[in-house]
Amino acid sequence: MSRPVHPEICDASATDLARRIRARDLSAREVVTAHLERIDQLNPELNAIVTLTADAALEQAAEADERLVRGEPVGPLHGLPVAHKDTHNTAGIRTTHGSPVLAEYVPEHDDISVERIRAAGAITLGKTNVPEFGAGSHTFNPLFGPTHNPYDTTRSAGGSSGGTGAALAAGLQTLGDGSDMGGSIRNPASFCNVVGLRPTPGRVPLWPDFTPWATQVVQGPLARTVTDVALLLSVMAGPDPRSPVSIDQDPSVFAGPLDSDVRSLRVAWSPDLGGALPVEPSVAEAVEAAAGVFTGLGCTVVQDCPDFSGADDVFRVLRAWQMATVLGPALDAHRDKVKPSLAANIAYGQQLTGADLGRAELAHGELFHRMREFFGRYDVLVLPVSQLPPFPVEWEYPTEIAGTAMGDYLDWMKSAYFVSATGSPSLAVPAGFTADGLPLGVQLVGPHRAELSLLRAGFAFEQATRHGERRPF
Repeated sequence: MSRPVHPEICDASATDLARRIRARDLSAREVVTAHLERIDQLNPELNAIVTLTADAALEQAAEADERLVRGEPVGPLHGLPVAHKDTHNTAGIRTTHGSPVLAEYVPEHDDISVERIRAAGAITLGKTNVPEFGAGSHTFNPLFGPTHNPYDTTRSAGGSSGGTGAALAAGLQTLGDGSDMGGSIRNPASFCNVVGLRPTPGRVPLWPDFTPWATQVVQGPLARTVTDVALLLSVMAGPDPRSPVSIDQDPSVFAGPLDSDVRSLRVAWSPDLGGALPVEPSVAEAVEAAAGVFTGLGCTVVQDCPDFSGADDVFRVLRAWQMATVLGPALDAHRDKVKPSLAANIAYGQQLTGADLGRAELAHGELFHRMREFFGRYDVLVLPVSQLPPFPVEWEYPTEIAGTAMGDYLDWMKSAYFVSATGSPSLAVPAGFTADGLPLGVQLVGPHRAELSLLRAGFAFEQATRHGERRPF
């Protein structure tokens, strides 16, 4: 792959670009044009952006520049080019969910997160690739094919926000909105050497949403730095009357400086979630090294892990119930257009009983309280994001990890979805590379609703390691 164009713009942080646009050191049109030219150069091989709205983006950029000339107030993301995840509704822009069932679907309304990102001044570039209906942590679908990892195009970029992760790593966009049920923000962040936050459910309100009381799916930010993730969270977060579980807290707290004294932090770490999971040696070594970084920062560091008993059943049952509720009609009407693994998940959900849901909810509550008690002793928990490095892009999913067979396409994601089942926020941060140059991430897990302290810990780790500064080209 040739040397990417416009590194001085496309590889800069979103925070820096936003400042320079507001100061009129750069125009929004210059920034958008640079990103469009890099997309033209790199996206054919990466397949990260699947719907491109170039003409509209240039028109928006021109208007953004005119607003500054007129001296009008502008938002914190003014002039920054962003492509939205293809499972997020974008009014007037095709939103396929990676499925032939919705190949021509054009929503009338934005998701709340998209609405807020646009209102903050961001310029829409288009949509990023996803697995079919966002199911699975490897991005491929029958409409657009697979997304390739910028660090090694023979490897997966993760999923379901895989197009977003790859586009950020390659400098095709400045910031990215993701969603996460079982690792769909964190796995692409880990595979693509970027940062991603799965927030506490309700931190970023969801609408439109067929199951507004459910807490399995969250939306959250991805970026190349922790500071940029915090910037985007300050825009995406905040209460909204359309979401009954939205958290009533001023999101501007996330926009302030993240540097702080972390020496009082109590840090726990585990390479394998307390011996519960098989993990490839390179991943385990990265987690142990990350624990050593916190030791070097002066934190109190202990190898320890909460009890994740029941997390597998909680996640699988509640996920299947939600999939059956939302996607059951699509399966019934278009069974021939739904991939077999997803069809099996939906069918399982359709067969669940009230007793099954009751059992899962009881275990869900027990898991939450065990996590709450654990974080009475610790402030941060360091875990692997994924149990293996990025795998070959042609695989549907890894069938074996460290000599242990994976039963289905969800099994390899347990290190991420066990954490999802707890409701705790989790920040995926770059943590190094394998011997052959593949990115590795760790997730920093925190107490319920403790995103700010988690971002501060992630910032300290990022500044101490600088792993995220290693670009793929």
